[in-house]
Amino acid sequence: RKQATEYSTSSSDEEFESKPSLMHKAKRALRKRRKLEKETKQLIKQEELKRLHKAQAVQRQLEELEERQRALEIFGVELERELRGEADSGTKDENQMLHEWFELVMEKNKLMRYESELLIIAQELELEDHQSRLEQKLREKMAIDDSLKDEMDLNEEDEI
Repeated sequence: RKQATEYSTSSSDEEFESKPSLMHKAKRALRKRRKLEKETKQLIKQEELKRLHKAQAVQRQLEELEERQRALEIFGVELERELRGEADSGTKDENQMLHEWFELVMEKNKLMRYESELLIIAQELELEDHQSRLEQKLREKMAIDDSLKDEMDLNEEDEI
């Protein structure tokens, strides 16, 4: 009897001690999960800011490029008039004007290639931003227990 009493007491003591331990572990796991979620949100925000700064830089470069192209266009129109003899060319000979015109065309082509590269970078940034938003939306959907989701939620999660 004494042994049986000690056995039952010790087993109930173990249960009592294990419950707080499980509660403590659950709380710790929850804190760890929240901390991880917070860090993830901070990283996402940092990535968004990086993309925003890069997009702003690309936009500035596109605006500067547009100004340079306008200036080249104006210079090109004047040069073409001189080549046709519609404007006074002054001391320039035809060979010099043709050389300037070809350099102008090469510069314009170079600017057009650069503009294409910038537009591709801008499109890439938009796609990265869209992907980030989709990943965030998917994380939010997956955080909800499957038993709480209806068919529409599950379809939307699959679509994402």
